[in-house]
Amino acid sequence: MDIVETVFVRNNLVVAFAVVGLTIWFSYLLADKLTHGRIHGSAIAIAFGLLAAYLGGVYTGGSTGVADIALLGGIGLMGGGMLRDFAIVATAFGVQLSELRKAGLAGVISIFAGVIVSFIVGAVIAVLFGYSDPAEITTIGAGAVTYIVGPVTGDALGASDAVITLSVAAGLVKSILVMIGTPLVAKFIGLDNPQSAMVFGGLMGTTSGVAAGLAATDPRLVPYGAMTATFYTGVGCLLGPSILYFIVSGLFPA
Repeated sequence: MDIVETVFVRNNLVVAFAVVGLTIWFSYLLADKLTHGRIHGSAIAIAFGLLAAYLGGVYTGGSTGVADIALLGGIGLMGGGMLRDFAIVATAFGVQLSELRKAGLAGVISIFAGVIVSFIVGAVIAVLFGYSDPAEITTIGAGAVTYIVGPVTGDALGASDAVITLSVAAGLVKSILVMIGTPLVAKFIGLDNPQSAMVFGGLMGTTSGVAAGLAATDPRLVPYGAMTATFYTGVGCLLGPSILYFIVSGLFPA
């Protein structure tokens, strides 16, 4: 057992990839069998990650969740800024500006409107819960944009791990609400054509939530909604640590 433990500890990054891979596989299995696609597998995987981080912190009394456990120390590197930012850049790399033109002016406006409105809602909730530091308010507000924008913004502004975790949780809640709510409101908002799907994706922004919600509404609309939702994430990552932070700093000086 000592030999096995030594091998796992020395190759903890490989172990981290294996654990995350198994978690994602199991999450998508649950999403398919239990929710029939109504809740996206990525949302379940993130929920598992947040739960594991909490339980790991309680078990070890540490500050980095499961990464405090020697066998899972590689998760600290895997979840660090380098690989996370690489994943975000890789996602954005597949987007072509020529495709955005298909969404028209309404699609472009919906992206910026969606980011700003979501940020305002998240920031207001942060203030109501007693947060007054501009970086913390901005991070939580960015989390309400998406659970990717929150960590990117928090890392850039030097927010604490606890606040960044809250931003991820806020984005997760939004994603699940979009997944479940989209089929329920589709008829009432005219979500039955590619143009409306593009606008909807730009307003909601959470790619996993939009994709799963549209798949449950009309699978043919998924590519259109996902396209603008992807741009939404990129715009949020640009505005969060810059313009939006400066505005919050002006309203809540440190």
